[in-house]
Amino acid sequence: MRRLYYVFVCLLLLGSSLAAARPVQQPDSLLIQADRMLSYKAYGRAIDLYTQLLNDPRIVSAQRSGIQASLAQAYRAVGDNVKAERMFREWQSALTPGQEKPVAVLAYAQTLASNGKFVEAQEQYEKYQALYEQQRTRRLASVPTAASGRPAGARGEAVRYQLEDLSLNTVNEEFSPMFYRDGLVYVAGSKGGSTIETSGSGGGAGYLDLIYVPNRSQLTAKRRINAEGEVIDTKKEAAAARLSAGPRPVGNDQYTAPTANDSRTSATFQGGINVAQGLGYDKRPVNPSKQFAQSLNTKYHEGPATFSADGSQIIFTRNNYNNGKAKTSEENVNKLKLYTARQINGTWSDITELPFNSDDYSVGHPALCKGRDGTPDQLLFFASDMPGGLGGTDLYVSRWLNNRWSEPVNLGPTINTKGNELFPFADENGNLYFSTDGRRGVGGLDVFYAAMDGPAVRAVETIDAPINSIGDDFGLITDGVRQTGYFSSNRNGSDDLFRFTRESSLFGCRDLTLRIFDVTTDMPIDSVVVTARGKRVGQTDQVLMADKNGLVKLCVDAESDYLFTASRDGYINSTIGLSTRDLTDDQPSRLEMSMMRPTVIVDTVFVEATKPSRPLTSSRVRGTVLGERDGTPIEGVVMKLRNDCNGRIETAVTDTNGMYEFDIMEGCDYTLTASKPTYGTSTSKVKKVAKKSKPKELVAMVRMLHVGDVVTTDKIYYDLGNSTIRPDAARELDKMLATMRRYPSLVVEIRSHTDSRGDAGHNKELSTRRAKAVADYLASKGISRNRMLAIGYGESMLVNNCTDGVICTENEHQRNRRTEFKVLAIK
Repeated sequence: MRRLYYVFVCLLLLGSSLAAARPVQQPDSLLIQADRMLSYKAYGRAIDLYTQLLNDPRIVSAQRSGIQASLAQAYRAVGDNVKAERMFREWQSALTPGQEKPVAVLAYAQTLASNGKFVEAQEQYEKYQALYEQQRTRRLASVPTAASGRPAGARGEAVRYQLEDLSLNTVNEEFSPMFYRDGLVYVAGSKGGSTIETSGSGGGAGYLDLIYVPNRSQLTAKRRINAEGEVIDTKKEAAAARLSAGPRPVGNDQYTAPTANDSRTSATFQGGINVAQGLGYDKRPVNPSKQFAQSLNTKYHEGPATFSADGSQIIFTRNNYNNGKAKTSEENVNKLKLYTARQINGTWSDITELPFNSDDYSVGHPALCKGRDGTPDQLLFFASDMPGGLGGTDLYVSRWLNNRWSEPVNLGPTINTKGNELFPFADENGNLYFSTDGRRGVGGLDVFYAAMDGPAVRAVETIDAPINSIGDDFGLITDGVRQTGYFSSNRNGSDDLFRFTRESSLFGCRDLTLRIFDVTTDMPIDSVVVTARGKRVGQTDQVLMADKNGLVKLCVDAESDYLFTASRDGYINSTIGLSTRDLTDDQPSRLEMSMMRPTVIVDTVFVEATKPSRPLTSSRVRGTVLGERDGTPIEGVVMKLRNDCNGRIETAVTDTNGMYEFDIMEGCDYTLTASKPTYGTSTSKVKKVAKKSKPKELVAMVRMLHVGDVVTTDKIYYDLGNSTIRPDAARELDKMLATMRRYPSLVVEIRSHTDSRGDAGHNKELSTRRAKAVADYLASKGISRNRMLAIGYGESMLVNNCTDGVICTENEHQRNRRTEFKVLAIK
């Protein structure tokens, strides 16, 4: 017969999600900038901006509290704990209870401890713990279950866990842990009989009792098992660490009390263990094995239990024994039943059977679960071999209605099998963990997870190794995101307790929000196309579009590296990377991507003449205006020179040689503009001549584009039969990019040509793709597509006689493989 298994229960966490300390309303641009500086770890700049915001009378009180919390975090980051404490205190005093963010309360507690205020720090730690347990987190995603028990279509990587074999384990049985307040209640004793029932009259030292450890954070481990199965002896590891560390710091030896740096509990002079009150035993230190004996433990089995959210009620498993009397079934078997008791005056009293117990079948392994309407403890899950089930033992659920438990309902074939389903546990999100030997797994009993919708089962998936092993693994308890928890296993030969910590992402993908904004105005940009490209082989690119608020929401794979590219007409492409490797919190992430419009290029192209054209009485600037395409002088160009010191504008017109000339003042910058109908307006800067220097003559050539000009770029090379822009071609295209930026109104036709070799139709299609590739490149740099027309001409416009059948050199063919830019319009 199998060993006696009992289950653990659920400690329900309180309440619904906390309201965020920061307001929901859209903050102004200064607040967005301050938050961004904080996220970039630019703490000095963040402090300046938050301080400026706090002095702004337009900031409403709700915004003020969030700013104070953020400013306190910034002060703490730069080591100014005095100012951080003051700001945390102002922040908390202005809030109503329940508005605090747990992470801010924890930071406040750590700040107080750093400032030596341990009593206040302890109060904040306790408040943090309460807030953390109240906070609802993201529900686990539902995963369809394959016939093998593995989630269908699940991610390839297993979730990584580190295990700790707890020091409290003995050669006897320790199993089915359960949370109770700050401690841990578990079942301990010697081996019993069958899975959920026991035979005989009972009694004696070999039976199981409930054991209580008041402070689970102080549980130690004798060895650690990593995700690869490697076993590390913690005592040897600690000894090696002490030897390598040299002198021992305070709090790191056997004779110095722990400090606030050693744990999340601030230091006291009374040691570290605070025994919980009102558990049915007195205040004196007692042997843990006797802590429940006075009110619950009997000479029969007491097994897995569950507690109400407020800790005032317990539902526990016991043999059919109450008020000193034991009963058996018709087969003379002492079955298991569920009992409830309430804590009255520090004692568990009024022990009562649940209404669906029976002398003829067993009911045990209770797990209370909070209702979806926010009222506590609405559902009770348990295991039973009552008639009408699907197999040996099934999981059932009962609902608390009209001050009584309803008729139990079998959870059905989505969970229950022909085997044994045992040890249910409901986390704070209402989802269920249980163990079964009726599904294909790693060993005997394996732990599975069921996504629940109230009492209804949505999907089931197995838990990865090393939690599940070739032995029996059962009684798992954890938080809502499976970050850490406890379970029992017989992999060591007897039932032992293990603590686990998750080291990788729990979900197949991670929620991510991208916010895209204009770097100049700080306003969101809509209609931005975002391409998410994963770097793993086989990952498919995701292409999404930003909404009216500039937001893009997607789910990215765990343990992956991503590159996000944002593109929008008229903006320079923006790229940002993200790695989901080593992220274990499973909380939604947020990234911000800034985009900018291309700036108009204004060159400073003037140089000092080596020899003035005539004697100088004052400084002057002169030059020639030439055509961009052929370099011929342009007559009749209106030249305007603006003095940037006083705003005065002088005008001149180029002569037949395209020449102009202006006198200039020393110590002032100038802006020179050249314009003529059907030509593009050219703007340049004239570098100032230093004050009190000798008169100088500055000279330069000004080039202008004309409608109809065709500028050939013959160094844009492609790989054979390919249209991808190569790095050497990109350098040439950057010259055209500069021209497009210098003339903001310029509209061009991008003309791509091939040589005559190969099929003419293929050459036409290839040249079209190449022309579009050039347009894509320029668009990625912020050139609007409205300013470009991409056309491929193939081999139809050869510049020499290298047609089909004519023998030509490679250089002659290269002249035909060209990309041209024809000016269609310009102002």
